[in-house]
Amino acid sequence: MFSKHLETIIPSVFRKIHGIQYHRERIDTEDGDFLDLDWLKGGNSQLAIISHGLEGSSERHYVKGMAKTYHQNGWDVLAWNCRTCSGEINRTARFYHHGATDDLKAVIDHAVLPDNYQNVVLVGCSMGGSLILKYLGENQVLPKALLCATVFSVPCNLKSSAMALEKAENRFYKRRFLKKLEKKVKAKAEIMPGVVKYDGFDDIKNFTDFDNKYTAPLHGFLDAEDFYKNASAENYLSKINLPTLLVNAKNDPFLPAACYPVEIARNHDSIYLEMPEHGGHVGFSLRGEEFNWAEKRSWSFVNEILSKSRSNDNIEPA
Repeated sequence: MFSKHLETIIPSVFRKIHGIQYHRERIDTEDGDFLDLDWLKGGNSQLAIISHGLEGSSERHYVKGMAKTYHQNGWDVLAWNCRTCSGEINRTARFYHHGATDDLKAVIDHAVLPDNYQNVVLVGCSMGGSLILKYLGENQVLPKALLCATVFSVPCNLKSSAMALEKAENRFYKRRFLKKLEKKVKAKAEIMPGVVKYDGFDDIKNFTDFDNKYTAPLHGFLDAEDFYKNASAENYLSKINLPTLLVNAKNDPFLPAACYPVEIARNHDSIYLEMPEHGGHVGFSLRGEEFNWAEKRSWSFVNEILSKSRSNDNIEPA
């Protein structure tokens, strides 16, 4: 019997991906901070850029599984870490959030603009998917090497997802996220006293409290409501013009109905929305197999787009 919670928790806790040895590169940001990029290079002409979820990193099983899928098929891989997520607290007061596409853009530009790669795909899970969708909708002029994107378990409507985590059945996830975030707030407050304050964290009971106290003021939003409104990926979907696979499992415990943009996708030429019955949140396990369904689906979608691209290239103009 399928269980949305087991499908979410078991791979998160127990899944291990072996054989991944990244090469780390640190790049500077325009505001004096840094981003840590983890590479799998083989001198290939094609690159997959992978974005992790909330309180994730390049070390998470779903990132390593995706990285191994692409790398063993002859692609270079760049798995980047959001600020504070690479094992070291960042230099500035800001953290990261679902709408912080300036960092994603910096990573893409760093990897792509020198024309190092013929084809580049973007792959993201959960918050990483939010960043990709928002980036694609914001930027009508994209690097020419970008071929397509695949995103999974994306909270397209942030407010509804935050409210979903308030349900009694989801409190385990909420407590786990907030505990991890608390450690980072405390660490940052110790090195930036007066700028980031740890006092009062015990009063935070949910994500709205956290976003009101930290996310909004540290990142230029009026409050949590303003953050949810302006950072939600759903606001940018209509402007996406790159082939994009969006997969949200119907039994994802983090995603209420507002996170499934059925109407937008129905009339959209570039968004391919798939809603499998099972998968949980960033789960998609396949019993007895090294790679999960999401990794296989991402790879197959990219190859579908590659085939179409090559077919179009072979069509001679009239």
